[in-house]
Amino acid sequence: VGDSEEVQKSRHWMNKEFLVKGSGKNKQEIACFIKAPATVLENLKCSILNDISSLVVDDSEELVSNVISIECYDNENLLFPINIAIPFTSCFRGNHREIVVKVTDMNFQSNYLTPISLQGYQGNHKASFAEVKIYHLGVFSVLSCLKKETFTVPKVGLLQKLNVDSRISFYYHPEAFSSPAPMQIKIQPIEPSLVSALKARHDMYHSVISTSALVHVQHPSAQPFNSSVTITLPCPPSPDKKRQGDETEHATAISATVKRFAAAYHPRAVNTSVRKSGDNLSDTLKLLGHGSKEEGWKVFDDVIIQNAQNGLVSFELNKHLESFFFFFFSFLLEKTHLLLFAQALEAALCSTMANVILYQKRENPYKIVVLLSASKDLTNELQNLHEEGYFGPPEPTQQFPLRQGEQIHFRFKGNISASENGEDFRKVYRLIFHSQRQPRLELQIKEVDEFGNHSSPHYKGTAVFYKITREMIPKKWDQTLPFDEYQHQSPLCKLALTLPK
Repeated sequence: VGDSEEVQKSRHWMNKEFLVKGSGKNKQEIACFIKAPATVLENLKCSILNDISSLVVDDSEELVSNVISIECYDNENLLFPINIAIPFTSCFRGNHREIVVKVTDMNFQSNYLTPISLQGYQGNHKASFAEVKIYHLGVFSVLSCLKKETFTVPKVGLLQKLNVDSRISFYYHPEAFSSPAPMQIKIQPIEPSLVSALKARHDMYHSVISTSALVHVQHPSAQPFNSSVTITLPCPPSPDKKRQGDETEHATAISATVKRFAAAYHPRAVNTSVRKSGDNLSDTLKLLGHGSKEEGWKVFDDVIIQNAQNGLVSFELNKHLESFFFFFFSFLLEKTHLLLFAQALEAALCSTMANVILYQKRENPYKIVVLLSASKDLTNELQNLHEEGYFGPPEPTQQFPLRQGEQIHFRFKGNISASENGEDFRKVYRLIFHSQRQPRLELQIKEVDEFGNHSSPHYKGTAVFYKITREMIPKKWDQTLPFDEYQHQSPLCKLALTLPK
């Protein structure tokens, strides 16, 4: 009879809610829902591992959920496949991104799963859930990633217009490859505001007018090109018409130099840069790219440009490039400046400007909140904190760039120390940056020496913040915070705070 009951339980699928201790005030939160046979559900354990979130994201990946681990007490009773549904919160940004579930194993090897559902209900809970079918356990995270478009180029050739933007096309001529060749393409938009920010910080980029999107291509078969591929990209020649007068003034002074250089080093540049639409005649067009990250950026002067009209650029490419983009500029830049611009643009695309906020509770100055905010969200974050009763001083820090998964470690110095639980003071604390999540810590502070700061009506202390890049983070599951490893590192910033005596 027992065996019969076990058989029935193994056949009976259930949808179970897994709860874990939440952050903050000892609340419980949903880690995930798992749909599996009853005998499997009895042996599964789920936990949240947000401390390792730095290790599950790459530069273009935005974490939008908790990082959860699913383990099994009894592998003998483990049957696959099973379905898991992970709650997430995401701001979808355009047609270029998609939601995926990343699975990471104990050796930090990862693969990606496309959700079978993003439905808003699990049981009685209304939220966004990424549901996937899995065939092994591991560590799971929901990410917003650049959308990948996959297609295969047959021997007869192919004209492929991309779903993310139908203006972008790849035309592979017949016999371009000796056998069918799979391709994977991602499009990373470059906002005009990003280019403007780079120009504002560096005078050498003043002549840059606009760029195309950054195109990422994977060519798994690595077959050589038998003939060129014709690529068409949107690249508006001048997104800001009112600035053309300024650009013309710069360009007129060196127009003769531009034409001499164009004729000598880029025979087609004179024709391709003079567009028939009546735009500034001194605009110039360049392709930058690399075959791999290890190779670094290169300027491709010999690329054959077929057309540069109506905001579209068509050109021929006869070799594989892993990443590339076009940009217009109003007068020639030195090649070293072109490469520096590509590097700066790539770094800016991978970074988000952020601020640290440290506010005290107005009705109880011994309670503070410390959080990382993307600079574009700073005004809203401050308003939310005010509504919760938190105010400065200190004021938020100056903005600084952070990549996805980079960390801010901080400690308190002077006559003020802090604790999460009211007991363990003088620790190091950590905030992990993910642009679609708001890392936050609520702490209690107290004076170290009640007789200190005797000449002041306040106890005084300083919160010292250090930036930890992903390269500095060890690839291990135990992410214990160090204490004395910052003496050789310059602080990112400091915030002074006081307590009344």
